[in-house]
Amino acid sequence: METVRNQKIIDQYYCLTRNCTNQTSAVYISDILHTNIKGTYDVRSPPLHLACSDSVPCTDLKLSEIELLPAQGQLMANPFCWNAYGAMQNLTIPPVSCLLDGIPQFSPQNNIDQCQNNFPSVPSAYCGAFDISYMAPSDEAELMHIVATAAAIDDTEPAASGSHGQWDWNISSSEQQSNRTGVKVTKPFSLTTPKLAAITEDLCNKILDENPDDKTLKKLHSRILIDQTLHSNPSLGIKLMRAYAACGEPCYTRHVFDGITDKNVVFFNVMIRSYVNNGLHQDALLVFKTMANQGFYPDNYTYPCVLKACSVSGNLWAGLQIHGAVVKLGLDMNLYIGNGLVSMYGKCKCLDAARRVLDEMPRRDMISWNSMVAGYAQNGRFNDALKLCREMEDLKLKPDAGTMGSLLPAVTNTSCDNVLCVKEMFMKLKEKSLISWNVMIAVYVNNAMPNEAMDLYLQMQVHGVEPDAVSISSVLPACGDLSAVVLGRQIREYVERKKLRPNLLLENALIDMYAKCGCLKEARAVFDQMIFRDVVSWTSMISAYGMSGQGKDAVALFEKMRDSGFTPDWIAFVSVLAACSHAGLVDEGRYCFNLMAEYGITPGIEHYNCMVDLLGRAGKIDEAYHLTRQMPMEPNERVWGSLLSACRVYSNMKIALLAADHLFQLAPEQSGYYVLLSNIYAKAGRWQDVETVRSIMSSRGVKKIPGNSNVEINGHVYTFLAGDQSHTQSKEIYKELDVLVGRMKELGYMPETDSALHDVEEEDKECHLAVHSEKLAIVFAILNTKPGSTIRITKNIRVCGDCHVAAKLISKIAEREIIIRDTHRFHHFCDGVCSCGDYW
Repeated sequence: METVRNQKIIDQYYCLTRNCTNQTSAVYISDILHTNIKGTYDVRSPPLHLACSDSVPCTDLKLSEIELLPAQGQLMANPFCWNAYGAMQNLTIPPVSCLLDGIPQFSPQNNIDQCQNNFPSVPSAYCGAFDISYMAPSDEAELMHIVATAAAIDDTEPAASGSHGQWDWNISSSEQQSNRTGVKVTKPFSLTTPKLAAITEDLCNKILDENPDDKTLKKLHSRILIDQTLHSNPSLGIKLMRAYAACGEPCYTRHVFDGITDKNVVFFNVMIRSYVNNGLHQDALLVFKTMANQGFYPDNYTYPCVLKACSVSGNLWAGLQIHGAVVKLGLDMNLYIGNGLVSMYGKCKCLDAARRVLDEMPRRDMISWNSMVAGYAQNGRFNDALKLCREMEDLKLKPDAGTMGSLLPAVTNTSCDNVLCVKEMFMKLKEKSLISWNVMIAVYVNNAMPNEAMDLYLQMQVHGVEPDAVSISSVLPACGDLSAVVLGRQIREYVERKKLRPNLLLENALIDMYAKCGCLKEARAVFDQMIFRDVVSWTSMISAYGMSGQGKDAVALFEKMRDSGFTPDWIAFVSVLAACSHAGLVDEGRYCFNLMAEYGITPGIEHYNCMVDLLGRAGKIDEAYHLTRQMPMEPNERVWGSLLSACRVYSNMKIALLAADHLFQLAPEQSGYYVLLSNIYAKAGRWQDVETVRSIMSSRGVKKIPGNSNVEINGHVYTFLAGDQSHTQSKEIYKELDVLVGRMKELGYMPETDSALHDVEEEDKECHLAVHSEKLAIVFAILNTKPGSTIRITKNIRVCGDCHVAAKLISKIAEREIIIRDTHRFHHFCDGVCSCGDYW
């Protein structure tokens, strides 16, 4: 390492010489410690690479060749500078093999001897068709599949079977036996006198042009392999590669690629695209690197694919160097390469660089703008994304479905104004594609607007747009939020009718929807029918059991998940701990909490909140408070809120005041905590303190959140407020409610007036309790549904004690199962009993 000083540039650099394929030495500007001019180069970025030729040793590299721009203070190695300034023109851009330093070299070989040693079942005549160095012993079965298929083909011409590009190859049914690998091969096997039909290049082209499935493709491939003329045909090789890639078989694409001796840049482009389209981005970069080793120069079709690989994999290092290469080659003005650069920089969180590329593009299309919008949105800069949309409109460019899709990552829990902005964009679309409908539904769901999401989903069908798996995955959470199980079941029927399963995202959404609607049996049925599951599937089912108070079932499923080889993640532990809390399973909760260490998971604030809630619900108030003092992070409002709720149940005034003091500092505008403290005072008969709390609320402008309850009847969701008189059936509802209250009192019902306002007389309190929103919703459902059918209610706040007692009695009187989901859990009322065991 040589230390060099210059008043204008860098304090330190080192030179590392290595042999690349053309004996070029690579220079690494690895450390930029200080600059006298305010620089924009980020020292945390991977090192930029320069190069010197063999005649100029690295140690003799002139400082002037890597000097900073005098105005901006940017390193000259920055690819943005290479066009505008000529200082770099004397330097040689290192080959791709040097640029992508750190990616292992790839050197394909077709070694027949190695083939025969590693794959003894494969006849030697076939070994030359495969790159054995790229294969593992486990690939022998795949090789034998092709060989066996080739040997078994009859001597009749292939005939089209009719539709969808399927071909009948008349494979013979001669005697077969198993070799040592267990792969069936036809006997006798003879390559000298095969019974093969004549197959022409035109026939191969015809089959390949009809998008064959992988089975047909492999049969055709086997025929091409044993025909030297066809096997060496580059046009067929290209088409075979593209067909395998389209079938999701990049491994077979690679086999074809490696078997072609006379390659050109097109073969490399197809191979790179195959890997990129199948999510193998590192492999795509490896092939890109190999091009330089074999003397091929990337073209304007290569770079967009490679930039996509960098973009999706977040490989900023490779992206920077590729940007430099395209600038040197003068390809940075290409529209598609420019779009790739905008997307790459956006995905890699270099938004200023992305915008600079966009601004310098001589020609831009909608993809250019949408890529920039996506970059802002993916990095949470929603205002900049919207500003760019307005800029597009000023340029007479109308945002399209792609623009809406690009905005989606930022439109979550955002302001009403932002949601309205996206809605306006949606309404202005002349032709609303499926994507635009899906995006708008997702925007509503992500911003707690389930009614609007459901309405839009129904409108979409009215407009003749057929929902896909994404549409359904988007709207199902809205059904769950509203307990709209009727629509949810209709959607599931649609899924089965359209054969949209298996689909992991969709099935997980179905489990979540049924769970939120309190339909545990149906949720479990979907779960049990899944062919593939991930941790989200298990966690959703565990959470469903937990919210319904079936903690033991939740813990049992958690253990089954572990036994099945799945590793619980951070969220899975939150779900199982919450389940233990709702069911009062203290020992099981402690066990699961301690188990996190075995998986290398450090408990977070949510895990501690579950433990405080668990201990508090079990009456262990002092232990719960002690845990809050031992937490490695500051307790948030949810932790103190759980503790305050426990203090209300067990009348612990001392700790309640401590918890309330923290809550009023952390969440001074959250009315629920004031109400909890007020109820604690009222329960202790401290009416003066009750009045003090109410005065504080008034002086701070804090208003109690009005309770509302939703109930679905015949696919329509109805909402009720406390004392609601707006419904057309209000007269019948209140009349039936009076009858029910009378029958409840005959069974010993006494209104729990502690749940009512504390500044009114007892008689007024009783009347106030009678018109709580969940009671009105229950009575409305009784009047408008068949006897014996289940009633499902969702409430936006915690169900009060009086309504809990009333729901138990009504379930017995009306002989109905009543399911109420509040902000804490599910309550399944049946025959006068609640699933929570009065523990909530």
